[in-house]
Amino acid sequence: MKKLKNVLLIDDSESDNFYHARKIKQLGITDNIHICFSGEEALEYLKSELDGVHPQPTLIFLDINMPGMNGWEFLEAYEQLEVSQKGEVILTMLSNSIDERDRIRAQEFRSVHGFYSKPLNEKYLNNILETHFKAYLS
Repeated sequence: MKKLKNVLLIDDSESDNFYHARKIKQLGITDNIHICFSGEEALEYLKSELDGVHPQPTLIFLDINMPGMNGWEFLEAYEQLEVSQKGEVILTMLSNSIDERDRIRAQEFRSVHGFYSKPLNEKYLNNILETHFKAYLS
């Protein structure tokens, strides 16, 4: 199976990031997981360059409730980024929120392709891979 180039976790919770990174590694879908603890940090990372190339994560998991810039504010800024800074991204919300309004609001953003409840589990990951990366991973 081909692996995803890289996965970006955006969440202010260290324990959630640790758990989610472990789940992703266990499934063997990527060797490269980058963790940002805030929306601001994630935007800086996406805008950064190495040898003139932006990181362009293949898959992003975004929390909603974070101090400073929350998930919604991140999405508004994210959608303003240049295409080269976004890359081949599938962005999914991963939240503790059980509020149906959050789920509906997530659908208003072009870049959001899914809304999942924490914690990330094998079923969610497999669903994301089946839905968005079938051709990529086969």
